[in-house]
Amino acid sequence: MSESQAPGVPARNVVFDVGGVLVEWNPLQVLARFYSDPALRRHVGSALFEGSDWSDFDRGTLSETDMLAALATRSGRPAQEMLDLFLALRDSLTPKPDTVRLLETLHGRGVPLYCLSNMSDSIYVHLAGLHGFWARFQGIVISGQIQLLKPERAIYEHLVTRYGLKPEETVFLDDIEANVLGARAAGWQALQFRDAADAERQLEALLANPSDSCAGLMNPAPATD
Repeated sequence: MSESQAPGVPARNVVFDVGGVLVEWNPLQVLARFYSDPALRRHVGSALFEGSDWSDFDRGTLSETDMLAALATRSGRPAQEMLDLFLALRDSLTPKPDTVRLLETLHGRGVPLYCLSNMSDSIYVHLAGLHGFWARFQGIVISGQIQLLKPERAIYEHLVTRYGLKPEETVFLDDIEANVLGARAAGWQALQFRDAADAERQLEALLANPSDSCAGLMNPAPATD
């Protein structure tokens, strides 16, 4: 079964991560557009992601305002520059069309769909106002709203308890290996996301019923009269 965890029972629920799965997340590309000097790019990137500020922001224990102030202090760059960089990062979170099509196909076939993301509440609210795919989820857990982060076991337990799911019947798609392993440790099935075609193939083998299969998403059958 490739790199997925061999299921004890067929999966009935599919849980999607957001950044890197449903939307693009390429901060290095954004930094490269902002800073032509590689040394400055590394310095600001280190200030942004190597401290605890961004993870505390995702956890919901640090506000957007305080995170930006800490970033300006840590990097020694102007506050307005850090705000502009943050807005560019947020605006780079654009939908991945193939994954959205996978989501729509699963929804159309009646597969219960959920979302689990490390994301600040402010970014979630921004994205929720832009994209319709959120309506396909029967439940959404955002780290910044509950002060928990993947891969902490408690966040996976929170989702299944909140929505009455069985962990062993739940399969998670995430692009980060640590988050996949965290889900498996909590009793879920989990796949490391590479692209929608690979996820389609692996989900087809895991889902409970043939009618739940997402086969044909990338190469749909020709229309018949």
